[in-house]
Amino acid sequence: MYRFELLKKDPASGARLGKIQTAHGDVNTPAFMPVATQGTVKSLVPETVRDLGAQMVLANTYHLYLRPGHEIIRRLGGLHRFMNWSSPILTDSGGFQVYSLGTLRKVSDEGVVFKSHIDGSNHNISPEVAVEIQEALGSDIMMCLDECTAYPVSFKEAEKSLALTEGWARRSSARKTNNGQALFGIIQGSVYPELRLRAVEALTKDGAFDGYALGGLSVGEPKEDMLGITALAAPLLPDDRPRYLMGVGTPSDIVTCVGYGIDLFDCVIPTRSARHGLLFTNQQKVVIKHARYRDDDSPLDASCDCYTCRNYSRAYLRHLYMAGEILAMVLNTVHNVRYFMRLMERIREAVAKEEFAQFKKYFSENSDTSISR
Repeated sequence: MYRFELLKKDPASGARLGKIQTAHGDVNTPAFMPVATQGTVKSLVPETVRDLGAQMVLANTYHLYLRPGHEIIRRLGGLHRFMNWSSPILTDSGGFQVYSLGTLRKVSDEGVVFKSHIDGSNHNISPEVAVEIQEALGSDIMMCLDECTAYPVSFKEAEKSLALTEGWARRSSARKTNNGQALFGIIQGSVYPELRLRAVEALTKDGAFDGYALGGLSVGEPKEDMLGITALAAPLLPDDRPRYLMGVGTPSDIVTCVGYGIDLFDCVIPTRSARHGLLFTNQQKVVIKHARYRDDDSPLDASCDCYTCRNYSRAYLRHLYMAGEILAMVLNTVHNVRYFMRLMERIREAVAKEEFAQFKKYFSENSDTSISR
């Protein structure tokens, strides 16, 4: 069971309100997916992730294929049961992780041959195998295998890579079985508008995919290029399918790209930043190790309703972080994930009220959401 319903478009921007229906529940969009790469959102139990407002999480095919193995997860009842998460799951194909392996991989028309980062063993994933793995995991939304290009890359190299990704997408679609899982195609083309437009036309012409993602962004390119490509490509994607911007997730980028018509986001920023002591609030970012918080008895964010902000002071959070206590990671992650969930709730409310343009202006003027430290 899978269906997307477009509920509303903001008349003053490209912002959209929608609903993704899956066998494991609905996802109200725009939505942010906490990253559960290896079947877990780091430092949090599933019940906590759910209570923080997460509707869907992202798990990674590459990592779960290598460890513990997709066949083990299939035999144990699928990924939802394995990780005790009853809500929707999106699985990335692993293309980005394979790209990150550098010299440990070899790409051809047939697929990707690579060495495991765990034990050096050899593996081969084709577009068909990537779908097979994700079907074994039982995710609600699967991603086609794609090649993520580095930045910078020449036009010729990006064009060659795009042809590979498009061919893999067609093979992925042909391999998919009719089992209720959705399959998203991925728009590549680096920072070249001509290639992005070509990719949109090629992947949307026959309606073979249940949704579309913009990939290959946030890989080192200037932010203005990322925003420019998103602004160009997102409005050209079909209105009746979800639009997913892969790996982009600073609060300011999310707000901006919702205005371009993006429905889904994922990023490690809230969880990774929490582990490094960088915390988001509605006023300013907080680097909790700073000495100014040593005897600060105030909550991290007085406007936040999360467990951390309701029960602990900045001074205590700093103490935990400086002492290297595991609880520091837990409480920091609780707050950051809740911040992102509340941000999406505020965005959806603004779109519903046709006030997104005002919300965007207020947000840009009143929030320090940069991640530099």
